[in-house]
Amino acid sequence: MSTVAIERDGEQTQTVGLVEVSHVSKSYGAVEVLHDVSLTVHPGETVALIGPSGSGKSTLLRTINHLETVDSGAVTVDGQYIGYERRGDRLYEVPEREVLRRRTQVGIVFQQFNLFPNLTVLENITLAPVSLGRASAEQAAAQAREQLARVGLADKADRYPSQLSGGQQQRVAIARALVLKPKVLLFDEPTSALDPELVGEVLDVIRVLARQGTTLIIVTHEIGFAREIADRVAFLEDGRILEIGTPEQVLVHPTNQRTKEFVDRVL
Repeated sequence: MSTVAIERDGEQTQTVGLVEVSHVSKSYGAVEVLHDVSLTVHPGETVALIGPSGSGKSTLLRTINHLETVDSGAVTVDGQYIGYERRGDRLYEVPEREVLRRRTQVGIVFQQFNLFPNLTVLENITLAPVSLGRASAEQAAAQAREQLARVGLADKADRYPSQLSGGQQQRVAIARALVLKPKVLLFDEPTSALDPELVGEVLDVIRVLARQGTTLIIVTHEIGFAREIADRVAFLEDGRILEIGTPEQVLVHPTNQRTKEFVDRVL
C-alpha cells in the first residue's frame, strides 16, 4: 500500500489512494469510447477531467471503480485491481461479492443523487456500511452523523430526500460515499443536475475534501472551478487524453490546438 505525506493548508497528513490507469481501451459495439488511455493520479491529488460531451470522461471515471469493465489495459488502486486478480501473467474476474468489497475503496458521486426516496437521510447513509458488515447499526449511525456534520447537514438526518433541496441531496450523496472511508473519491459532473444557485454549496464541500488531502478525480464542466481546485487538468476528446498538466498549463497556455479551441469556447 502506497503511503505518502501530502501537505495541505500547511499541514502534513498521511494518505493513500494511488490510481493507475494503464493503456485502457473500451468499446460499445463498434464505437470506441476509450483508446489506450493511461493516467496516474497520486495520493492526495485532485485531477479534473474536462472535454466535450462524448469524449469518454465519465466512462474513464467508471472504469476506476469497475462500474465499467475494460476491453484491454488495467486499472489499480494502491496496486490492487477492483474486479480482477492476477494469476501469473493473466487477469481473472473475482466474485461479485469481492468486487463490492474492493469497490468500497473508491467512492463515487453521480450527477443524479441516487438516494432512496423511502429512506431517511440517516438510513440512506447507513445502508451500505451495515449491509457490507463494516459496522453495526449503532456504529454506522454515529459515523453517518459525523459525515453529515462534515458536509453541513447535521440537522437533516431524519429528513427524507424529497424534503431537501438538490444541493442538500448531493451533499447527502457525498456523505454516503465518505462513510465507507474510501481511498479515492470520484465525482461525475456533481453539479450538472443542480439549479445554478445551489452549485456553490456542493463545490464548497469538494474544496474542503481537496484541502484535506483526499484523492479526487472530478469530471466537470465547471472550468473555473477546475482551474481553482485541481492539481492537474486532463483534456479528453474522442476517448483520448490529448493534454494534461497544471491548470495554468492546460487552461491558460494549452499546447494542443483542440484544447485551445475548447477552452476558448467555454471560458
